[in-house]
Amino acid sequence: MKVKALSRSTSDYVRERAQDTHKVQRNLDPILHPFEKGREYVRALNTVKIERLFAKPFVGALSGHIDGVYSMAKHPHILKSVISGSGDGEIRLWDLAEQQTTWKTRGHNGIVNGVCASSNTSQFLSCSTDKTVKIWNQSQGTEPVETYMGKYAFTGLTHHRSDPLFATSGQAVQVWDESRSEPIHSFEWGADSYQTVKFNQVESNILVSCGQDRTIVLYDLRTSKPLSKLVMAVRTTNAIAWNPMEAFIFTAGNEDHNAYTFDMRKMNAAHNILKDHVSAVMDVDYSPTGQELVTGSYDRTLRIYNARSGHSRDVYHTKRMQRIFCVQFTMDNKFVLSGSDDGNIRLWKAKASEKLGVKDWREKNHLEYSAKLKERFGHMSEVKRIDRHRHTPHGIKRADSIKKEMLSAQKRKENNRQKNRKKGTAEKKVSEREKAIIGIAK
Repeated sequence: MKVKALSRSTSDYVRERAQDTHKVQRNLDPILHPFEKGREYVRALNTVKIERLFAKPFVGALSGHIDGVYSMAKHPHILKSVISGSGDGEIRLWDLAEQQTTWKTRGHNGIVNGVCASSNTSQFLSCSTDKTVKIWNQSQGTEPVETYMGKYAFTGLTHHRSDPLFATSGQAVQVWDESRSEPIHSFEWGADSYQTVKFNQVESNILVSCGQDRTIVLYDLRTSKPLSKLVMAVRTTNAIAWNPMEAFIFTAGNEDHNAYTFDMRKMNAAHNILKDHVSAVMDVDYSPTGQELVTGSYDRTLRIYNARSGHSRDVYHTKRMQRIFCVQFTMDNKFVLSGSDDGNIRLWKAKASEKLGVKDWREKNHLEYSAKLKERFGHMSEVKRIDRHRHTPHGIKRADSIKKEMLSAQKRKENNRQKNRKKGTAEKKVSEREKAIIGIAK
């Protein structure tokens, strides 16, 4: 005969320490909890309200530059290091943990239009309108290690991921070897001058530039010639950023208040259009995960986007912050940096309501549970309304409403034209993502 005996382990119901909470056994059968959905909806609502209540994204301002900050770069190997260049030719190296300058020099006689880290971890480069590119080493004082003289002012600078190569933009796109005083490649394709240039950090032989004639041009170092040219419909592109996780994707910040994401394999239409700004997008940068990106605009705001969506998930601004010319995500994906022409670099949280510092395991569990609740009930109108609401300055709000009114009027006019055409003469409707592009040349 079998005898079944009940057995219980004391570890299931006895506390390990006197400070621990009492262990409670719960039956999660939904039949026993008919009001579970209602309770969880209220919790989700409270979660988004508390998030908005505690959303304080501003961490600190790194002050020291006398003139505006027009270029900035994060160090790919040193987490807390950031390089910045200002309008008076000053270059500074910052320690984000201490929020202080660790090194500075008056490096140029003009605006520093580009800074970037070298493949050598101790060195970094800068370029300026004084027709020079200089290599600096913090440990070797305030004198440049190398100086390269150009024939015209430089507007952009980027470094190869692993090789001692860097590229500059200006009257032409030039590729330089650190061991030579003259460029090894020079690319031109119709433009009077080029705004910026960026190396792809995954497919490291590919680089992209944008010209003042509304063009975006791709180059391949292996063929020593341009690959293809994309002509935008409206205005000039100010900045370009490559996705660090998807080798073929890049985003271009445009003068028409939008940022356009493209796939370099198929550029006849934009992959995505990032809207919401009311003035020119001056800079754009991807997060290290490639899932999010940040844009800085001439309208004095910076916006954070999910890479797959067309509208920003958050917008940051302060009363004193002026026109933003450069933005960066930090390498740990937790902070965003913005440089403006008021001479300050501002440090922001990537998630406005996130708590800084060490979290207890109970707090971590609670935050994970809250995030899941928010995801589950995110489609509900009240939760969505509270989560999306942001306070913006009056000028931006007014400009946004005027812009929306103008766009809706254009759309209405286009629809009326289509309706009132003769039979058989109706034009094919062009999607918003195709409208931005005039054509591609190869």
